Amino acid sequence: MTDKVVADLLARQPAIMDWLKDFLRFPSVGADPGCAEAMDATRAFLVHRLRDIGLQEVQLLDGGGQPAVYGEWMGAPGTPTILIYGHYDVQPAEPLELWDSPPFEPIERDGKLFARGSSDVKGSTTIALETVASFLGVEGACPVNVKIFLEGEEETGSPSLRSIIARYGDLLRSDAVLSADGGRAHPEVPTVNTGARGNVKLEISVRTADVDLHSGRYGGAVRNALHELCALLATLHDAHGNVAVAGFDADAGGLTPAQRADVQAFPFDAEAFLAEVGAAEAGDRAYSLRERITLRPALDLNGIWGGYTGPGSKTVIPRQAHAKMSMRIVSGQTPERVLDAVKRHLVERCPPGVRLQIDFEGGGSPASSLSPNSPLVVAAERVLLAEHGRRPLHVRLGATVPITAVLKETMGVETLMFGYNLPDEPVHAPNEFFRIASIEKGLRAWPRMLRELATFEPVRFHGN
Repeated sequence: MTDKVVADLLARQPAIMDWLKDFLRFPSVGADPGCAEAMDATRAFLVHRLRDIGLQEVQLLDGGGQPAVYGEWMGAPGTPTILIYGHYDVQPAEPLELWDSPPFEPIERDGKLFARGSSDVKGSTTIALETVASFLGVEGACPVNVKIFLEGEEETGSPSLRSIIARYGDLLRSDAVLSADGGRAHPEVPTVNTGARGNVKLEISVRTADVDLHSGRYGGAVRNALHELCALLATLHDAHGNVAVAGFDADAGGLTPAQRADVQAFPFDAEAFLAEVGAAEAGDRAYSLRERITLRPALDLNGIWGGYTGPGSKTVIPRQAHAKMSMRIVSGQTPERVLDAVKRHLVERCPPGVRLQIDFEGGGSPASSLSPNSPLVVAAERVLLAEHGRRPLHVRLGATVPITAVLKETMGVETLMFGYNLPDEPVHAPNEFFRIASIEKGLRAWPRMLRELATFEPVRFHGN
């Protein structure tokens, strides 16, 4: 029998696509102060849609940074309350010259919708919102109680999330979270996300003099901040790319047989993975490449700068140089212990005459994990089995979605990532796109997922 909600969603797909394109036209770069007006406009756009859908208590939740957008429908007493999560902020679009089309003017090409934020994560957020809209429009009710939470700081590490939860905890109280973020691991093989790596960031500076110096007068006689920084950073890894920081992975533990079996069952071509991006392999060969990007911690430099970088030359010895780095962490690790290990390593290897300064540390989010027995996992397995005719594989994400760990820590609720983007859609990079076929897949699966979650008593979501 045809699901009337799914039928409505598919019939409205052209209108849904138009709305998504309008959503994508907002340059909602939360990290850029120059986009403040665009962020305000995006929030107003979402508030209007939530009210139009028929949600109540529609409001902005302000935690001191970029406010979140909230709305709820609580008309299904006795059923679980599901917090549906998405985020409206996007990464900066630079470098603009590498885009084939303007990043904030969505364009369809080759079955793909190109725009900044299309894959991460406005496309999947739209699927979630329109699913709720169709339930209320077609049936006058949702199968479960629904709370919508659209964050504005996910791309900057969710710095205000804990403040929002502290202020609005009663409003956000729920039995479980269904996230539009997180995505699928494979275009054809159904997968259930059972966790993700955490993330922690560090920014440092080294100083070797009080002023910049002329390389003709001082070259060969004084320390150079760029030289010293590069030498210090080079100690973080060995020649094979293994992290060389003592204690970095001390709490990570080994992989379980079940984890290794899940990885081996997933179709993954390591050579193709590297060739697709023109990269060379690095890291601990005791683990497969797939294990390294999902189940093992990593330390990466994200930026190094100092001295003169403008056009032409300037023969200067810089007094100061800077670096940003991030660490992906796994179950068992804490952001604090990993940071301590890295900072201790840097301090111990910083040579005399070089001053090391910690400019920023934090943005820490621990890894998240879902029990295979969680109703969220069981429901997703049933939905994907029905949709694909085969049982889904369990996978973990290498990336980080801060809300998964933060809501578990602060409110005791678990999150299932049920987004529909795919790993080859270049998020955070030029020419980001979202597969148009994924929209229909998501519009079919999300209604089934909400119906499936309604079969569980609220108490089942707690204590897994």
